[in-house]
Amino acid sequence: MTLIPLAAVAGAAPASAATNGFKGMNWARVGDNFTTGTHVLEGLSSSDSYATVKAKATSMYTAMAAMGVNTVRLPINTQDVGTSWWSAYRGTIDAATAKGFKVILAYWEDGAASGGKITNTGAFNTMWSTVLSAYAANASVYFEVMNEPHGYSSADWRNFAASWLGSHTNAPKSRVLIAGTGYSQDLRDVCNDSRFSGTLLAYHYYAFFYGTKTYSQWLADFDTRLGGCASRAVMTEYGAQMDNGLNYGDANATDNFVRYLRAVTERERALGMGGVYWPAVGGKIASGKSWDPYSMYSRTSSGTNQTLTVRNNSGRDRVRYGWGL
Repeated sequence: MTLIPLAAVAGAAPASAATNGFKGMNWARVGDNFTTGTHVLEGLSSSDSYATVKAKATSMYTAMAAMGVNTVRLPINTQDVGTSWWSAYRGTIDAATAKGFKVILAYWEDGAASGGKITNTGAFNTMWSTVLSAYAANASVYFEVMNEPHGYSSADWRNFAASWLGSHTNAPKSRVLIAGTGYSQDLRDVCNDSRFSGTLLAYHYYAFFYGTKTYSQWLADFDTRLGGCASRAVMTEYGAQMDNGLNYGDANATDNFVRYLRAVTERERALGMGGVYWPAVGGKIASGKSWDPYSMYSRTSSGTNQTLTVRNNSGRDRVRYGWGL
């Protein structure tokens, strides 16, 4: 397939980015990160101590680093933070920063939210105050205010996020990520809001959001929703099926997942955008399976030693290509 020149896709291409230092993976809870309980991520146990969590996480990150990963995105919610589990869960963060990784801490909808909208602002702000007290001074830790704020209109979400910035002035703006509208799908309104000047922007882009497209249509649609925001955008979620032998190296593929991932990673690389793949392990469980079909790795363990095996080598290579590797 002939690649389309960047300037020919959907008019003028977005401005070049400076976020490609984020080469990441999401580490998720089995069953997805939307939960009214705590985030006991795949490979962890709720009975694990801080030392055990940190040892398991270090093993995970060592395996991920072999692929070129230097960033992990971790979920938090009001059930995690300030609890006994939080004391142990911090091992996932501390192991990452000790390894030289960046960490993105993202709030996932929980018992303090309903339908993509915060319902207990007090609990939400207390959570963030606790997190920032621990990590605002750590230059490797980033703060994604809310994952997929789909319950808000564009104006209401932007007002809420601006209020968060005003309430948490110890959060360095350069390390704050503001989600796009909807399911973090559209950055145009957020990017054009001067209240978020100096922040990063979180962009989610999946094939299941938009159905079937040609390769050229995927390129164009990606750019449209990104707007002129590439210089501040980090794709904190994107992913495709990795457990069924698809060939992501095939430029002439007719499979929608292959066309999608090839287009997304083409734009990511060309624009110099950061990308955090969904997921490394954990995530939504498909019918008849015990894993998320999008997961990059299968996992086995022995004590604190975690072994990750790539499910699809061509998928791994295409994600690395998007990172500029």
